[in-house]
Amino acid sequence: MRFLVAVFLVFLPLWAQAVELGERLAPWTLLDQFGQAYTLDNQAQVLLVARSMDAAKQVDAALQGQPKGYLEARHVVFVADIQRMPRLIAKLFAVPAMQAYNYRVMLDRDARIAPRYPAPVDKVLWLQLEDGKLVARHEYASATELRQALEQVQP
Repeated sequence: MRFLVAVFLVFLPLWAQAVELGERLAPWTLLDQFGQAYTLDNQAQVLLVARSMDAAKQVDAALQGQPKGYLEARHVVFVADIQRMPRLIAKLFAVPAMQAYNYRVMLDRDARIAPRYPAPVDKVLWLQLEDGKLVARHEYASATELRQALEQVQP
């Protein structure tokens, strides 16, 4: 019983911070793979959150063949939770590899942002925004589904 109480208390902050439909997302600032800051604002229409390497690979696969600026033109922001990745691996290998991507990846190195938006770690979380408020939420388990959804977003 004590174990269940302990587990509940550990995860309580995550549930308390979960954003609800109609709620305004609190602004945050993260650095992308080039070290450039991005602050979430009311211009963002879609927030994609990948909480694992597998989910991030789904985003990458969905964006294969798309031109540079594809996400930005659609006001889509991509956040990758990389806090579980060892810092040395991130610094020497992962982040330099991400610099070859033709889209920006906001890197949540310390799990300050991604936990606000709970979702299964193996899926890509899609938060549809309107003037900074959450209007819809979807989860995508495949790159094909995600690509089709992105194609529906008008630039």
